[in-house]
Amino acid sequence: MKHPVYLDYNATTPIDPEVIKEMIPFIDSLYGNPSSSYSIGRSNKEAVEKARSQVAEFINCNQEEIVFTSCATESNNLAIKGIAWANKDKGRHIITSAIEHPAVTEVCKYLSSQGFEITYLPVDQYGRVDPEQVKEVIRPDTVLITIMHANNEVGTIQPIREIGAIARQKNIAFHTDASQSAGKIETDVNKLGVDLLTIAGHKLYAPKGIGALYIQKGTRIENLMHGAGQERGMRPGTENVIHTVGLGKACEVALRDYKQNQHNMMASRDRLLDGLVSRLGNKVHVIGKLENCLPNTLSVAFENVSAHALASFIGSDVLISTGSACHSGETTISSVLQAMNLDFRTATATVRVSTGKRTMEKEIDFAVEVLVNAIKKLTL
Repeated sequence: MKHPVYLDYNATTPIDPEVIKEMIPFIDSLYGNPSSSYSIGRSNKEAVEKARSQVAEFINCNQEEIVFTSCATESNNLAIKGIAWANKDKGRHIITSAIEHPAVTEVCKYLSSQGFEITYLPVDQYGRVDPEQVKEVIRPDTVLITIMHANNEVGTIQPIREIGAIARQKNIAFHTDASQSAGKIETDVNKLGVDLLTIAGHKLYAPKGIGALYIQKGTRIENLMHGAGQERGMRPGTENVIHTVGLGKACEVALRDYKQNQHNMMASRDRLLDGLVSRLGNKVHVIGKLENCLPNTLSVAFENVSAHALASFIGSDVLISTGSACHSGETTISSVLQAMNLDFRTATATVRVSTGKRTMEKEIDFAVEVLVNAIKKLTL
């Protein structure tokens, strides 16, 4: 068992050994430029296209609908700004939610300074958007709806299929950030009914510094960068072959092992919660609704315990994250927990535990012991 026990897989994941093996030749000897005509250039071009087909199969789309980017933030920027600029003659209204990642909210904030109007939809106590409210705020000048597939902090899964059906009916482009959901729940773009979908490599056991954006064929979108024309001109620049190959392999592995991984993540999460409840009883308060949550994610508050104090106290043994930030002695609550209307006391006691596809029972049992002992000491 590795020490400390890592239980923050929503923050990032280690690179899968199969992914590392796939990348090594392109680190070691296959260094050619994919745009070159000689053999090591062609082999790199073929590797990029193989990865594109692996990602496409993973989310069930056509190969030419995948654009590789540097990360999910870039994918979100390309999706949101690209749709906004390409369709500004139709309108300047965008719909999003109050619990999006900064990679979406900051883009929307920028666009609001450029003459676009943003509607931020509220969520219920579990962090879920109501599709009926989406329908109610649509206007004739609405050009984009962007709602994350699953929340990174509390794990709540959004009703993307229902919202997608509304968007299609109204002929409005629909984007979802699937950074947290890919590999954990189904991300079939046809079933979801989305026009654009974001993938983050490092959340999927691929390297950091690689992402992808699905853009449905026929979607009216403007590229943000200009150059030699790689990625069909949507993302020009010499391809990051090493990381692209890694993302492709990660998607292949995720698709192959999907059921097994989902089962292990959920079993680990539930074992952790059961262990905590059996030892601490009603001092444990689950944030969100596990019936509509990512299988690996547990957002939980411990009564009369500071989340920051807890995370710091156990940091040498177990790694988790908190739902608030502390700067210069002042505690600020995340926008997600604020949108869910959590009271200050509960929000500052909230931590996120997220399991991985290879999290072991002995790691969970160790984490339970560490957490329980720490909570008892911190509440003396």
